[in-house]
Amino acid sequence: MQKMIYKNVLITGGAGFIGSNIANKLILEGYNVTVLDNLSKQIHGDDFNKSFLYLSLNSKIKFIKGDVTSESDWINALDGIEVVIHLAAETGTGQSMYNISRYTNVNINGTSILLDYIVNKTHNIKKVIVASSRAIYGEGKYYSEKYGIVYPGHRTLLNLQNSKFDVTYLDDCNLANLATDEDSKLHPSSIYGITKLNQEQMIMTLCESVNLPCVAFRYQNVFGPGQSLSNPYTGIISIFSNLLLQGKDLNIFEDGLESRDFVYIDDVVDATILGLKRDEANYQVFNVGSGIKTNIIQIADSLIANLSPKSKYKITKQFRLGDIRHNYADMNKIKKILDFNPKINFNNGINLFSKWVTSQKFNSNNYDQSIIELKNRGLLK
Repeated sequence: MQKMIYKNVLITGGAGFIGSNIANKLILEGYNVTVLDNLSKQIHGDDFNKSFLYLSLNSKIKFIKGDVTSESDWINALDGIEVVIHLAAETGTGQSMYNISRYTNVNINGTSILLDYIVNKTHNIKKVIVASSRAIYGEGKYYSEKYGIVYPGHRTLLNLQNSKFDVTYLDDCNLANLATDEDSKLHPSSIYGITKLNQEQMIMTLCESVNLPCVAFRYQNVFGPGQSLSNPYTGIISIFSNLLLQGKDLNIFEDGLESRDFVYIDDVVDATILGLKRDEANYQVFNVGSGIKTNIIQIADSLIANLSPKSKYKITKQFRLGDIRHNYADMNKIKKILDFNPKINFNNGINLFSKWVTSQKFNSNNYDQSIIELKNRGLLK
């Protein structure tokens, strides 16, 4: 393994779920860590001094309260920095479909300020790591007996309204879902996915053009202790958990068979730090997931068993515009190049997460309000 040659690391969005875990792991390994974060109320609540994520930050971390859309905050945070781990972003499919300006400003414009700095200023930056997303793959990769490997487009409104939730390709309605590899077609189906694709492409293109090592990690659905339970816009596991803490029943969209790749936070941290340390990672993009798909009914069953056995779930057949049907990661590339293998399987991860959840107090997450917002804009049918 490549010896550590960088000491000073900036993590944007470093007070968030993924960022705070990476920050504390790097501190334990001897790095000097700076965190730039705006402490968004949507993630940290009205009082960030009570935020589990903010409080979890190691006291040895240099914290800067600032925003990636501010050039002066970037300049302040980048002083003396050798590695930038760029995690700061607006996240979530549903909300992105009606907060377009905010998502593009933070995810695209915020990244452009960093790249302007890299090209136009004197600096010590030696590597940039960006958090990309599985959302850039859109509906993912499938096999058709008639057409071979195919990449279906967005599901039609008519099919969704008739509860035909599976994807189709031309006249073939019987497709087999495959793991999505890094060479798969990139065709996001939400504003969030589009901004993440832009963010990844901007960093990988610019950094390579100036011979600055860069790495992009396409994270799947990350979960684990510390995940925000107060944010109703991202993370089905946290949304369900918050409702179950209140003893409520769950409403499941579509038919409950839609699936995702859920990856435990510790594995995401390990993969990201390998990207920092290993020269083999330079100029590469990697999937980071479990390589296994889990459907929403399985999620509901597991969380109900762990958190609220008297609760039930209802299949509503409702659907959100911009959502995809299935996606799970092909992990062969990161296994081969970085020798990375996830250590925590889904069942163990859910058990660990559920133990943490039971230690938390109920925190209103405005879930009902988020549903109203989607309905009012015609995005939830």
